[in-house]
Amino acid sequence: MSGRKIKNYRWLILTLLVSATTINYLDRQILGLLKPTLEIEFTWTETDFAFLVMAFTGAYAVGLISWGWFIDRIGTKPGYIISVAAWSIMGMLHAAARSVTGFGLARIGLGLTEAGNVPAGMKTIAEWFPRKERALATGLFNAGTSFGIIIALIIVPLILSNFGWHEVFLITGSIGFLWLIVWIWVYNVPSKHKRLTEEEYNYIHDGQKLDAAAEEEVVKIKWFKLFTYRQTWAFITGKILLDPIYWFFMFWLPSYFASTFKLNMANLSPELMIIYTMTVLGSVGGGYFSSWLIKRGWPTLKARKTALLIFAIMELTVLSAQYATNAWMVVGILSFTLAIHQAWSTNIFTLVVDLFPKQAVSSVTGIGAMSGAVGGMLFPLFVGYILDSYKSAGNLIGGYNLLFIICGLTYLFAWTIIHLLTRKSDVVSLHELVEHDFSKN
Repeated sequence: MSGRKIKNYRWLILTLLVSATTINYLDRQILGLLKPTLEIEFTWTETDFAFLVMAFTGAYAVGLISWGWFIDRIGTKPGYIISVAAWSIMGMLHAAARSVTGFGLARIGLGLTEAGNVPAGMKTIAEWFPRKERALATGLFNAGTSFGIIIALIIVPLILSNFGWHEVFLITGSIGFLWLIVWIWVYNVPSKHKRLTEEEYNYIHDGQKLDAAAEEEVVKIKWFKLFTYRQTWAFITGKILLDPIYWFFMFWLPSYFASTFKLNMANLSPELMIIYTMTVLGSVGGGYFSSWLIKRGWPTLKARKTALLIFAIMELTVLSAQYATNAWMVVGILSFTLAIHQAWSTNIFTLVVDLFPKQAVSSVTGIGAMSGAVGGMLFPLFVGYILDSYKSAGNLIGGYNLLFIICGLTYLFAWTIIHLLTRKSDVVSLHELVEHDFSKN
């Protein structure tokens, strides 16, 4: 690549990462928004829909652990190209489904291919950002999950009202190919990028160093070795327990408002748009808060864990949703709690970038995200069972209230485990451990 030098090129790269995540979540959210329409046409039960969610998340789990390993070996540029092209095709193939089985197969394909986004994105952040900027970069990257849902809330009703559900999948699925054109033209790693100024390259490189020896030695990792570190298990805990909560809100929230407050998903939904817009603020704000603590002199790990504890306590607010008397009270409660979830999620992801060398980031991220997807695969079965049971008893709202209580209490439980796994660790000692152990593999 040639051309004039561009200052702050890393933020252009981050814009591409945010865009990729936006498209990723746009494509996966379509089925949840079309649920009220498709369950009428295909007579789905809550358990049928839970099966579709499980099919996606199970495939996503397999994909995450595979993509993490794959991208650490082939690199972020080709990894992203393969992943985005494949998930775009799989998204469009939903239009050909005519049964629960057909949609299930399409969801499996989408889950396997969309899984490349997280490990590729986190590895790119590790390559392009100094340590002090990574939490903010991760927060913005994570905000793409909310942007995707917000855009879906806008365009799905428009396409559905003018065409049909088949066209929703075809049009949204094609957007990824436009992103690929820009990615192929713009991206390369900093050391090979001809548009990167020397000043910015030095700023990135100097801000990433563990020490001179580690920079040279940490190049190859035996994947199974990662499971011997308590820090890996801390990340796994944060993902397996709490990713299913966000997936629950992502896939069932449209149905919750449709059944409880008669929300018509064929129209624009200001209620859902407000909720998911607030998650953007939580994602960015969560990264900013822990980075602010670090700038004030806090040790990195202490700052991240303190932020996580504060967010876990704040999440207890969701327990009050069962006492809300109208839709807008629920909107206020869920806007706050989902924003806090994204603040939590940003700091969990940043822990990996803080505690592991960049050569291991994609693999560790893939392992943890895979664990979250496993939880996301099992939790929908429980959700479907609870909602069908309460629906048959004529008390569907009671089922949602029970699920809100479970969601609210899980964060403190997860934080306790994470704290116990990392209480004797800090960044320096972990980097020394990585240097001595990983360099032997």
